[in-house]
Amino acid sequence: MTPRVSWLDRTAETVRTLLTDMAADPNGQFEPCVYETARLVALAPSLPHHRQRVAFLLREQRSDGAWGGPAEYDLVTTLSATEALLTERHRAGTDPAVASAADRGVEALSRRLADLDALPDTVAVEIMVPALLSEVNAHLARLGRTPLPEPAGTRADLLDAIRDALAQGHAVPEKLWHSLELFGPSVRGATSVRPVDNRLVGCSPAATAAWLGDEVLGEGQHPGVAYLLSVQHENGGVPVAAPLTLFERAWVLSTLLDTGVPITAPRPVLDRLVDSLHGAFTDDGAAGGAGLPVDVDDTATGLHALALLGSPRSPDVLRGFDRGDHFFCFPEERTPSTSANAHVVQALGTTLALPSNTPVLDETQRAWCSERLDTVVRWLVANQHPDGSWTDKWHASPYYATVCCAVALSRHGGPAANDAVRRAVDWVLAGEQDGGVWGRWEPTREETAYAVRLLLLASDDTDERVAPVAARGARSLLRHWSDERPHPPLWHDKDVYTPTRIIQVEMLAALYAAHTDPRTAPLLAGLSDLSTTSVGTGVG
Repeated sequence: MTPRVSWLDRTAETVRTLLTDMAADPNGQFEPCVYETARLVALAPSLPHHRQRVAFLLREQRSDGAWGGPAEYDLVTTLSATEALLTERHRAGTDPAVASAADRGVEALSRRLADLDALPDTVAVEIMVPALLSEVNAHLARLGRTPLPEPAGTRADLLDAIRDALAQGHAVPEKLWHSLELFGPSVRGATSVRPVDNRLVGCSPAATAAWLGDEVLGEGQHPGVAYLLSVQHENGGVPVAAPLTLFERAWVLSTLLDTGVPITAPRPVLDRLVDSLHGAFTDDGAAGGAGLPVDVDDTATGLHALALLGSPRSPDVLRGFDRGDHFFCFPEERTPSTSANAHVVQALGTTLALPSNTPVLDETQRAWCSERLDTVVRWLVANQHPDGSWTDKWHASPYYATVCCAVALSRHGGPAANDAVRRAVDWVLAGEQDGGVWGRWEPTREETAYAVRLLLLASDDTDERVAPVAARGARSLLRHWSDERPHPPLWHDKDVYTPTRIIQVEMLAALYAAHTDPRTAPLLAGLSDLSTTSVGTGVG
């Protein structure tokens, strides 16, 4: 008879396999993105496997004709896919599947634009929407159809200014390279753009294709062709960005370590991961992936992970992001990030907890860290919503921002943050849906993991409400641990996307916390056997 093995008994093996796979993965585990794939369909028909990318778009279209996430999060996705299929119809003539999908996309856009209250707070959305919409309307004009209206909040003037600058040979800010596909034919071979290893631009398949141009792609000799083919999934789709190794590794390691999950990877694997984190840093900070500018979110999370790993770096690298009352992700950003500032709190707090003789931290640096920590804590508390949650520019769900802020404040915020943390716990408790699940639109495994981890890591041990709710959430995660359905895309980039390995670690960390917390461990006894964890159907 096969012995019964508990979920917790298998944690070491799970972590070892996960970290070993991550260390060997040059790009990171990110699901294909409709927006990015559609830009390749439109811009790179000569790139091998074009028909696979078209087929991917056709499969991903929803029954209502749209693509992408819920509510306003289908706008950019549907604009990109519809424009690509209108372009493909113009090339291919009368392909009925392409023509039908394009027409249904136009109808979905018409409905969305009529109902739209505000643009989603995704990367470059204020120039992305007018860029894509103008292309869609040009197709509609050729077909003798009514153009679609431009929604409020767009910056067509800024788009035109960037295009004019490129046409005149001027350089554009490095942070725009990630969205280079928006700026027209002048980007092809633009000398002001610096490709990484002469093979990729802006950590983006679409930006790389736009910079190379279809003729170069068709010749098949440029190293960028190999890059584009290497990031394409078997289903024909490409991720919104690649490679994103620092982002993935910093998030995975910091979540595991901050939750107390034992790091059981072999020493060579762990050394490789630590070296890769250090290697991502420059004097200005760290970037999430190759070809991206440095930003405070990846810098802070990298610092936090390295400090927890016992290989800390100097906190001075954060000074360049200091805006006085908070830290900015990029210069001249449209909106500040609560989660990034929560990661700054973690980085500063973990650095201050280092031994006094730590070489990377002298007394002057320690005083600066302490003063900035107090300041950012005040900023996060001031930016909490009245209901106890936080929202953020990097994620569609308030559960992500709230777990980031509440856990950071509970660990490093001191008495000034106690009330904010309590209100965050109250908000999560009130948000539980039937069966111990959470979600902004519908329950998801990802958001349920955030809720469970927040309740166990940020609540007062004497709060008797927490244990039964957190245990119900853990039971739900156990039921769905082996569910192989894709997680809904909730993370913000040019479109919403899914970082699969990061979400898997969030579930792992939440379950580890539930199995080791004395409040919830007894409530899971007999329920965490692997033979009882089946593929469920109620949580995305």
